[in-house]
Amino acid sequence: MFPIRDENPTLHKAVVTFLIIAINALVWIFVQGAGFNPTLAKSVCTYGLIPGELLGLVPAGTHVPMGNGLICVIDNSHNWYTLVTSMFMHGGWFHIIGNMWFLAIFGDNVEDSMGSVRFALFYLLCGLAAAGTQMVLDPHSVAPMVGASGAIGGVMGAYVVLYPRAPIHMLVFLGFFITRIVVPAYFMLGYWFLLQLLGVLPALGGNSSGVAVGAHVGGFLAGVVLIFFFKRMDRVREKRALRTWRGWRRS
Repeated sequence: MFPIRDENPTLHKAVVTFLIIAINALVWIFVQGAGFNPTLAKSVCTYGLIPGELLGLVPAGTHVPMGNGLICVIDNSHNWYTLVTSMFMHGGWFHIIGNMWFLAIFGDNVEDSMGSVRFALFYLLCGLAAAGTQMVLDPHSVAPMVGASGAIGGVMGAYVVLYPRAPIHMLVFLGFFITRIVVPAYFMLGYWFLLQLLGVLPALGGNSSGVAVGAHVGGFLAGVVLIFFFKRMDRVREKRALRTWRGWRRS
């Protein structure tokens, strides 16, 4: 299932949501060379989060293959800034487009509930929680972790708390057959979170899938918790009044 849009009008402009999307796009083009190597590999190696390197658990000089004959060399420099920079790095076109699509659908309404400044801090904290979770689950990993999906997972966690009944339009792929359905947010986001939980199980057994599903889980749970501290009740009440015409007031 893939979300197309939601039926959840906003009351205020989502300034930070679309600023984050713009920053990611600019970084992708000007820092990551729009996905072309060696610029892409160098950016991932330099600005991606490498748990084993950051925690000093991997010997300096360890070589990490990056594909196409490119190598990332671990130097144990403890670059803590990668906790933040990794949120704005991506590994490919589908990676960045998918992440930004999800952020555009769910970010505006979460920002609407708290305001732009609070949302910026909320987003960063969710991203940090996501990175921390992944490091706890796989502290010796030498694979650079990149992508906004951990922070966006936090946005999705907040969304399901705020608007569990919001209608989400989904594309469903059944082999060669594609159809569209409308489901409540709790169904779509609950299904997504369940997939991430199932993806964590192999990682706990030492079998990595190459996707930082632990970060997705950590970010989502951070969003579920943090929304209670970041939401503004005056804005939430405004949204509740607006939603009565859609028939999902209690969400």
